Amino acid sequence: MYIRVKRHKTTYFLQCDPTETILDVKQKLHSLIDHVTSNQRLILLATGETLDDNKTLAEQKVENDAIVALTLRKDNNEFEEVHIEKPEDVGNSPEPDVSLG
Repeated sequence: MYIRVKRHKTTYFLQCDPTETILDVKQKLHSLIDHVTSNQRLILLATGETLDDNKTLAEQKVENDAIVALTLRKDNNEFEEVHIEKPEDVGNSPEPDVSLG
């Protein structure tokens, strides 16, 4: 299975197994973002739940292609707010006038 981990404008695609714990996922992220696991918090966007390090993805109902928000611990020891920027809506541009025939 794959999960999408999002933070600000960045998305990480991680291949995972449903039996992996959240701590396992954080360790994968550690190799990508250079933040220790204790400074990471993962939140399942579908439910808003903070994911428990000791539970598996399956136990917390994290399914294939789930979107998980990553927040990091700030200098004041608090975690930052979830902040995910959506790409600009490209559907707003006018359609080109194309005639067939």
